[in-house]
Amino acid sequence: MDFKKMYSFLEKLTRNNHKDWMDANRKEYHNVRDAYIKWLDEMNIKLAQIDPDYFNTPGKKAINRINNNLLYHPNKPIYKDHFGAGLDQESKQGDFYIHLGVEESFIGGGYWHPSSKTLKSIREAIDYNGEELLRILNKKSFSKMFGGLLIDNPLKTAPKGFSKDHPHIDLLRRKSFAVSYNLSRKEVQSPYFDAQVIEIYKELLPFRRYLNQATTV
Repeated sequence: MDFKKMYSFLEKLTRNNHKDWMDANRKEYHNVRDAYIKWLDEMNIKLAQIDPDYFNTPGKKAINRINNNLLYHPNKPIYKDHFGAGLDQESKQGDFYIHLGVEESFIGGGYWHPSSKTLKSIREAIDYNGEELLRILNKKSFSKMFGGLLIDNPLKTAPKGFSKDHPHIDLLRRKSFAVSYNLSRKEVQSPYFDAQVIEIYKELLPFRRYLNQATTV
């Protein structure tokens, strides 16, 4: 895929974020979107070949709408400044998320501000076997790639049902469990980008498996 064309389209859309412009340039939008879906289809096949538990996610299912949800965010522009997609997507949360945009590009995984039910399940898993999550987070290659969990706004005290002296209290106080790898445009536009995506997927897999197992048992 020509990711340079994607970035070029998104830059123009950001400068002209209104329906009239989009209507006049809808052909270019569909060309870029279709190319991205094709690329996602290809990545879907490649990732399935390396992960026996991979959840088949065709590009059309993986890709997110480019329209912002103005019902809940009325102050946002009509259109997003990025193309987002979630592969290995059995549900919207916990997928392998790819975000390519004007302001930032990154690949991430985990649960960002999950529902109270999901968060409770993750905390119960940490209570039962937090050592395994710490082992994953402290692995040298994982730490080098992602730099640790994304910063959120943790609870000031222990969550209900857990002691403030719990050995994993720092993890239990968290409201999100997610990591990301920031991408430069040079990386995205590199001929080695597909290989890089696969390496990031592999490094993320134990972390995502731990969380997804916690939320499905």
